[in-house]
Amino acid sequence: MSDAPSFLVPPDPVLSVHSSGSGRSWVWRDEKLATGDGRVALAMAQRAGIPELLARILHGRGVDPSQVAAFLDPRLRDWLPDPSCLHSMDETAARLAQAVRCGETVGVFGDYDVDGACGTTLLTETLRELGCAVHFHIPDRQKEGYGPNAPALEGLRAKGATLLVCVDCGTAAVALLDALRGKGDIIVLDHHKPDGAILPGCLVVNPNRLDCGSGLGHLCATSVAFLTLVATCRALRLSGWFETHEEPALLGKLDLVALATICDVMPLRDLNRAFVAQGLRVMGRGERLGLSTLASVAGVKETASAMACGFGIGPRINAGGRIAQAELGVKLLLSEDAFEARALAEKLDEINRQRQTVEADILTEAYHQAESQLEAGHAALFLHGESWHPGVVGIVASRVRERCNRPTLIGALQDGVIKGSARSVPGLDIGAAVIAACQSGLLLTGGGHAMAAGFSLPAEKAGAFHAHLDQALAEARHRPRHDALSIDGVLALRGATTEIAAQLARLGPFGAGHEEPVIAISRVRAVKSERIGRDGNTLRVILQGEDGGRLRGLVFRAADKTFAELLEDRAMPVLHVAGQLRCEQWQGQDMLSFFILDAATI
Repeated sequence: MSDAPSFLVPPDPVLSVHSSGSGRSWVWRDEKLATGDGRVALAMAQRAGIPELLARILHGRGVDPSQVAAFLDPRLRDWLPDPSCLHSMDETAARLAQAVRCGETVGVFGDYDVDGACGTTLLTETLRELGCAVHFHIPDRQKEGYGPNAPALEGLRAKGATLLVCVDCGTAAVALLDALRGKGDIIVLDHHKPDGAILPGCLVVNPNRLDCGSGLGHLCATSVAFLTLVATCRALRLSGWFETHEEPALLGKLDLVALATICDVMPLRDLNRAFVAQGLRVMGRGERLGLSTLASVAGVKETASAMACGFGIGPRINAGGRIAQAELGVKLLLSEDAFEARALAEKLDEINRQRQTVEADILTEAYHQAESQLEAGHAALFLHGESWHPGVVGIVASRVRERCNRPTLIGALQDGVIKGSARSVPGLDIGAAVIAACQSGLLLTGGGHAMAAGFSLPAEKAGAFHAHLDQALAEARHRPRHDALSIDGVLALRGATTEIAAQLARLGPFGAGHEEPVIAISRVRAVKSERIGRDGNTLRVILQGEDGGRLRGLVFRAADKTFAELLEDRAMPVLHVAGQLRCEQWQGQDMLSFFILDAATI
């Protein structure tokens, strides 16, 4: 148990910060953290044999004392369900097992994002190991759009595919897939919300279909594909297939499941947490040539972390599908040739730099439109431009949402049609709003889940669609312009040690639904500051406490952070800072850093 007295529990609001340098209030992540009565956390710490700091944070996040061990060390055997709990899983596994026994050719059609790329790789790699010939297709975002299309599926048929599998798409393609059913079997492995109860007439495994009682609606499509392969191998095992054939090592493919779960921003709880924890361990072994090569090219120091997946590896795999060749990511993930992997990784890295330039050009105009719509009183932001690249609208939507704290939809106008992506804020279901608009005839296409969606509509219906969004998401009007910053604890600078950072790291992996703990450090001065990095957009500071102790601090994308000027103020005012405390390895040495998310004057 920790005896560090520097972990404080001041009253709400945290450190009396009502409006920080970025206009945010600082609040406790959970009201249980606001009370000085730490008896429950202390009892949890004693029972589980963990430091009191960890116990306080876990208690604040609703972890039951009896579940602490399972939370800190999530294991698949504790969380992996019987795949048969998913609707149509047994029939789907039987059909895939039949394809294996008969040596059929399978065509895999995947979405162009990381989840689609990972799901396509997982299916292609495993079915090939099982003896099937597999061809895959990732659609060109601009030429083909989202979801399966007849020419691509017919192209897979022309290559000999007797079974088609759509991964991370297909649920909404009812008319198309029904029209193709007579030409061969089709399977859909997806997680997007359907348009009501209407589904394609083929086999559809989707935990978000209305008649599925699995309770696994928080899984990404790659996770659905993994469970499908677990069920398929079980069916083959029961038939005696593996008595004469080698069984694939499915657990060794969890690196793909982890990468997809993180990049598709799935909540890291229960099964997802176990998938990611185990998958990162697999990734850490460096056995997948494509991932290790891409990490090297991208300069990612610690490959096997949620941070590396979400901010280093994922964006580069995504880049091919956004503005270039959509199949590059899958080819890299499947590659077993070092020369080919290097060439593909360098290509994706180059494309990602192009993507960043395109994104920056759009962001300026998008921010301007957003300000106008906020002033006009809109609940949701619906921004679009004729020159905007459709491949980066999702990223731009995320950035605008972060800045404005509103559900945000970004569209590219081409040939009289607006196609785009939507991102929401916690508690407001953007997928449901988009699906409702599609059902009412406002949209040409539309679908998604609570936090993200895709859509297309005739330009002349833009006003009506925006009015629909304002009504469906009206609650957003009552949200503050800047969302409050959730704080997990407060430290004096002397308490920000490598030991504390190591304790905090035990709570990982971090992601949606289980964010990295945010710690406030009280009463410091930034005694030195400098801009670093290729574009000078990273701010490095030296924080000094009242007792003279020092700590390195970093601010990424500093140009977008209004609080950065407080850290660069030559008057060196006394500040409270909030961020994430991490201990990283650099040239064999432990380096303690504070990644600053906000700052406030006293």
